[in-house]
Amino acid sequence: MNPDTLAEALLAVVTPIAATLRPDEALGLEASDIALERPRNRDHGDWASNIAMRLAKKLGTNPRELAQRIAEEIVAVDGVRSAEVAGPGFINFRLDAAAAGVLAKTIVDAGTAYGTNDSQAGVSVNVEFVSANPTGPLHIAHTRWAALGDSIVRLLLASGANAVREYYINDAGAQMQRFAGSIIAAAKGEPTPEGGYPGQYVQALAERVVEARPDLLELPDAEQLRVAEDLAYDFQLAEIKHSLDRFNVPFDVWFSERTLHAKDAAGTSLIDQAVDRLREQGHVFDEDGAVWVRTTDFGDDKDRVIRRSNGEYTYFAADAAYYLSKGDRGFENKIYLLGADHHGYVHRLKAIAGAAGQDPEKNVEVLIGQMVSINGARLSKRAGNIIEMDDLLDWLGTDALRYSLERSPADSPLDLDPELLQKRTNDNPVFYVQYAHARTHNVGRNAADSGVDRSEFSPETLTHETESALLGALQEFPRIVAFAAQVREPHRVARYLEELAGLYHRWYDNCRVTPLGDDPIESVHRTRLWLNDATGQVLRNGLGLLGVSAPERM
Repeated sequence: MNPDTLAEALLAVVTPIAATLRPDEALGLEASDIALERPRNRDHGDWASNIAMRLAKKLGTNPRELAQRIAEEIVAVDGVRSAEVAGPGFINFRLDAAAAGVLAKTIVDAGTAYGTNDSQAGVSVNVEFVSANPTGPLHIAHTRWAALGDSIVRLLLASGANAVREYYINDAGAQMQRFAGSIIAAAKGEPTPEGGYPGQYVQALAERVVEARPDLLELPDAEQLRVAEDLAYDFQLAEIKHSLDRFNVPFDVWFSERTLHAKDAAGTSLIDQAVDRLREQGHVFDEDGAVWVRTTDFGDDKDRVIRRSNGEYTYFAADAAYYLSKGDRGFENKIYLLGADHHGYVHRLKAIAGAAGQDPEKNVEVLIGQMVSINGARLSKRAGNIIEMDDLLDWLGTDALRYSLERSPADSPLDLDPELLQKRTNDNPVFYVQYAHARTHNVGRNAADSGVDRSEFSPETLTHETESALLGALQEFPRIVAFAAQVREPHRVARYLEELAGLYHRWYDNCRVTPLGDDPIESVHRTRLWLNDATGQVLRNGLGLLGVSAPERM
């Protein structure tokens, strides 16, 4: 019996009771409205509900008396061992071992699908994150959002949403010109221009550019800059993609800012069209020769210029065109992951949504994250003043880095301990969870060697207290996934996996899958193998949502 079937059983019991108390009034209750929670103290039961307290006033009765009537009748339902009233009207339920144990087979049969749900079905969402300028390598400031953004999308997909990962390539504007100038200076052996990009990586890019175009320095100055910009941009973007691939972060869309400025056959760009569309909504006005958007109507601290008096568009214009393009591509909801230093963008993005005729509180969600620091991390030799993502991956590894970045809320500063993350002990959270998964495979191998298989399943034999606790945690996984997707918090999955690993290790210490010595193989051994494999499946599914591997041996 799972929470859904228990809720249905409760509804079947409550409905006739309500009819006797309020015969002329429909209950208007569905099974999905009945909340069930795990008691903090498992000695109080497997599930608890406040249904009697919720309905008592409507039905004109005392909540504790209503709870007692419900408890007396629910015990007649197959799978419910007992129901006890606590406090002012809570009901604690205990399930039969067989009813609880059947979950193990359900999980094994479901495989990778266990934990998936439809809580986000019908939702289309574009998640934009990282979006670093293609003028240098990814660094430590990008790692946290790369890990979290990817896992948020994984959670949304597991919950039924149509979600994509999008990277906005800021490849237009003055920073690209400064980048090209830095490449040319490095190729000529000259100092970095003022406002340019220093670092050995620029010298390395310049060497690759010259290798690709040996005649670079023979070209006219304007042509030199154009060629240098295009080639260095391609090389650097390829490096960024390689770093993210190493970090197990696959982007679905790479959106180039240049496409917003490109003219169509009629001579208009997406930015031109965006201004016209915002004007049609009634939030654009002209003043002092410039074009403005009245963003203060939507909580912004000041109105924004979208086109200057000299006819040039502002960055705000590109932001507006980019936002509208997401809607044009079918994404009703947009999530932006931004660093703490981008707090000012929140009102700006919501104002764009409002000016476009959308709901700023529904269609735009901006997640602001705090910085991450790593004790003892060395600055990049190539970049000079940053800690590169690739250096971190070489040092700590993808699994340790991703998991440690994802197991804490994004809005709290994070200081990682590299010494801990490299330990192969239970003090290291990622090792602790991965070791639990590897142990489930080791148990499976030992079972096979001993002749224990899954040819029999007798859930009523899973009576040990550690089995009840383990099954209770396994039951929670789909709810954890759905809630983590709803609140955009992958750390809830990580903390759940650590709890599950702990429960599994305690079960392993108390319950044998293989018989001792020459003892015969019994039903309980085969059934426990199902529970072992179910736990491994959930650990594997959870780690997959975090983009972390699930090794079979450690």
